[in-house]
Amino acid sequence: MSSESVYSSQTPNTVVPSGITDPVALARAELAAALAAIEYKANIPARASEKLQEGVVKARAFAEREPVPALAAAVGVALAVGTAIWGIARLIAR
Repeated sequence: MSSESVYSSQTPNTVVPSGITDPVALARAELAAALAAIEYKANIPARASEKLQEGVVKARAFAEREPVPALAAAVGVALAVGTAIWGIARLIAR
């Protein structure tokens, strides 16, 4: 019996399903869950991408609710980034 058949589509792969009576199958399920948790924790680019997507969704929702403050925030961020790039370029040029 493969470990994939034990999991439903709703169960995260870092959870050991209940109802496994075979000790070998239980050990395999626990090992698979532990490895999946380690893989998730160590995959920093994927986690950063998830957080970035959450931020984009929140920013778009804010822009739809409050367009003027969102525009002001976007201009402020662009100004800050432009100033930082200008400052770095000026330091390099010296």
